[in-house]
Amino acid sequence: MLIPFTSIERLADTSRQDHIRLDENAVHLWGVELDGSRRCLERCMGWLDEGERLRAARLVREDIRRRYILAHGGLRALLSRYLGINPDVVALDRSATGKPSLSGELRARSAITFNLSHAHDRALIAVSQAQEVGVDLEFVREDIEVANLSDRFFTRSEHTSIMQVPEEQRATRFFRYWVAKEALLKAQGIGLQGLPDCEIFLEADGSDTDVRARLGAQFPHPLRVLLLPCEKGWEAAVAAQHVNLVKQCGPESVCES
Repeated sequence: MLIPFTSIERLADTSRQDHIRLDENAVHLWGVELDGSRRCLERCMGWLDEGERLRAARLVREDIRRRYILAHGGLRALLSRYLGINPDVVALDRSATGKPSLSGELRARSAITFNLSHAHDRALIAVSQAQEVGVDLEFVREDIEVANLSDRFFTRSEHTSIMQVPEEQRATRFFRYWVAKEALLKAQGIGLQGLPDCEIFLEADGSDTDVRARLGAQFPHPLRVLLLPCEKGWEAAVAAQHVNLVKQCGPESVCES
């Protein structure tokens, strides 16, 4: 089943929100269309903290600024349903590498973890409990210099694998490696300098879902990574210690494995 994407309008509608139960080590995935109205945008802006508002203000392009606000406001609206509180009191901390987590009292009384990725007009949110989680969503761009980027940032085996497929398939394969590696880095809270320390092994036919990964010393905890089913032109992955309970969630908070 392809990842469903629901409108941010529905996710941010606090008048109809119900509490969502999350089993230990389960991973809930939420796809979001960042298509909010002005009223929705204002509501999401009101839920952001000062740092997020300053960052949004520094974004020059209006479309990018809108999507940033809607994605981060939508994250708070979603977390509020797991925590049983209003979105405006969902307080977050960030590590030195930017990995977000619940802050202060919320972290002390809840084992919920989460991660957000947004690209173009879509966002993907992963919510878990009692384990760190990372997620990445990317739009497959055909205009990137695949050979140069994979040679610079990927391992030799990954670069070779990309260059062995027909030229018209290389961008898709590049982003498939990218989302898998990025999900692992985000789960561990490591920046892009950790790219060479995780090596992904994909099947030649691209049929992988649960992929093999070699993790180096920067990854003190064992992690697994799953490629997620997406519409053509998109790639996504989720990483955690336990990924056997990954569920896709829709607007009515119905989650399917």
